Amino acid sequence: MTAKEFIETLALFKNEKELNKAEKFFKGNDGITKSFGTKFGDVFSTAKEFSEMSLEEINKLLDSDFYEVRMGAVSIMDFQARSKKTSEDHKKALFDLYLNRHDRLNNWDFVDRAARSIIGEYLIDKPRDILYKLADSDSPWERRTAIVSTHAFIRKNEVADTFAIAEILVHDPNEFVNKAVGSWIREAGKKDKKKLHGFFTAYVKTMSAVTFSYATEKLDPELKLFYKELRKKK
Repeated sequence: MTAKEFIETLALFKNEKELNKAEKFFKGNDGITKSFGTKFGDVFSTAKEFSEMSLEEINKLLDSDFYEVRMGAVSIMDFQARSKKTSEDHKKALFDLYLNRHDRLNNWDFVDRAARSIIGEYLIDKPRDILYKLADSDSPWERRTAIVSTHAFIRKNEVADTFAIAEILVHDPNEFVNKAVGSWIREAGKKDKKKLHGFFTAYVKTMSAVTFSYATEKLDPELKLFYKELRKKK
């Protein structure tokens, strides 16, 4: 299973209607990334077919300037990280590859595709200092990884890191970090309503509108109105 074979297989699904994908969805603004011209459903199914690809070949896919090819690489990594057959050593190698090539994971959907499984799940029983380092990164995509990775902890009813990292990022200047902060404090709040209330009490007046919108999206209408009114007060 080689990178070349993956790209040749993916090419079988090319569709001219998909050639504006990078322009429409890619927010990395690197001036290089372009569309390959395939639906993401075909990217994911091809990635599943190539899910036993070596890390060396995955790394070659990450070098691609094509949006969908890099998404394929991330998806293969995600399939491997989720597999019960994957050894701890290989999970560590996936973790390292993700972090070492984060410059190629420069869009919100690359992060959302795999941060939980590759970064968060690996850190379940380990120190989580790397997430705080990422939260302080100049890269918005690394900062997004910091908060999205905590989904793995939330699933284990651990929310302390989610709220701690959200505090670091609550006034982030990037829209895609704002959306992630709102989303994951919302999910963490389902596990610990008291911590969510404390977070809102501290930051409801100063968090961005998009963070507030995502964080309150599924709240009880009366509680959502309460926070809206609190947000308005000086």
